[in-house]
Amino acid sequence: MTLFIGLMSGTSLDGIDAALIEIRKGGAPRLVATHDTPMPETLRDRLWRLCHADRVSFAELAAAEDAFCRLQAAAVEALIASSGAERTAISAIGSHGQTIEHAPRGHDGGPAYTLQLDNPSLLAELTGCTVVADFRRRDLAAGGQAAPLAPAFHEALFRAPGEWRLVLNLGGFANLTLLPPTEDERAPLGFDTGPANALLDAWHARHRGGRFDAGGEWAASGRVDDALLERLLAEPFFHQPPPRSTGRELFHLAWLEARLTGKESPEDVQATLAELTATSVALGIGIAREKLAAPTAVALIPCGGGAHNPDLLARLARQLPETPLVASADWGWPADWLEAGAFAWLAWRRLAGLPGNLPSVTGAPSHRVLGGIFAP
Repeated sequence: MTLFIGLMSGTSLDGIDAALIEIRKGGAPRLVATHDTPMPETLRDRLWRLCHADRVSFAELAAAEDAFCRLQAAAVEALIASSGAERTAISAIGSHGQTIEHAPRGHDGGPAYTLQLDNPSLLAELTGCTVVADFRRRDLAAGGQAAPLAPAFHEALFRAPGEWRLVLNLGGFANLTLLPPTEDERAPLGFDTGPANALLDAWHARHRGGRFDAGGEWAASGRVDDALLERLLAEPFFHQPPPRSTGRELFHLAWLEARLTGKESPEDVQATLAELTATSVALGIGIAREKLAAPTAVALIPCGGGAHNPDLLARLARQLPETPLVASADWGWPADWLEAGAFAWLAWRRLAGLPGNLPSVTGAPSHRVLGGIFAP
C-alpha cells in the first residue's frame, strides 16, 4: 500500500487539515483517514498579524514558523495514531505551509513572489517522514501564478466521460475548476473567483466576535445593499480573464471599508459580502464557460468550509438556476478534504517525477514537477 499524508492550512487560519491517502494502481487516489487540528488562538493571531504586516522581524517569522511546524507535526502524529497506519508505510508528507502573502504579479514593479511559512526540514525531523514542500514557487519561476494548484487534483478525481463538471472550493478565497469530458482533448480551466469566507469571517469577527458566521445566519438576517455590491464588483479583478489568483493582499477589511459610506448596518454589509461571493463565483463560471464553450447546465460541486454554509449555497443556487449543486461525497470525496488530499497527491507526483501544475490554470508555459524533497 502506497500512503501519503497531505497537510493544508488555508487562508481562514482555522486549523490544519491532515489527510492520509492511498495511491492505487494507475495513480488513482483513495482517502483513508483524516484529522483536523484546530489552530490555537495565540498562533492564529500571530499568523494573522504576519499576513497583514508591512514590516516584520526575522525573529517573529522564525517563532511563528516554528510554532506552525510543531502544530503540523502534532497533526501528523494524531492522524497516524487514529488511522493505525505504520509510519514506515508513509512514503511522504505533502506540506503546503501557511500562505502569508501571494503576489504573482509582484508589487510596484518588483519580482513576482509567493510566501508560505513552513519548515519542511523540521517537520521531517519531528515526524521521521520524508516531506515534500514548497510546491508553488517552481510554477512561479516558470512564469505561472503558482495558484490555484488544486485543479490538477480535481481533474484526477472528478473528470469523467460524457459530462462537464465544475468544482468550487469555498475557503478563505474561492477557486473554480471547469472539467471537460475526458473525450475532450482540451485541458481543464481553473482560477480564483474572489473572496469566499475571508471577508465574511473578518467582518463577523469585528462586529460579533468568533471566527465565522455559523451557517451564514447573520448574513441571512440582513439585506443586500445593491449600491454597495455594485461598488465592490467594480474591482477590476472580478472581470479579468484567467489565469488569475488573489488573496488577502487585495481583499481585506481596509479594501471593504474604503467602499462603505458609513451608513450601512453591519448585518446588511454581511449579507452583501455573501452576495458578493455568490455573484463573483457566477461571474467566474460565466468566464470559464465562455472560454471553453461549455454548456450552461454543468453540475457544480461545492467544497471547503463554505460548502457547510446554507445561506451561501442558497445564494449560489439563485445566481445559477441552471446549475445543479452536487454534494462532493456523491462524486467520491468528502467536501472538507479536497485540499489536504491534493497536497498528499502532489507529494506522490513529486516522488514519481510527475508534473503537478496545469499550465491552462496557472499560466505557466508548460508542465513542471513541483516541490522539494526533505529526507528524515
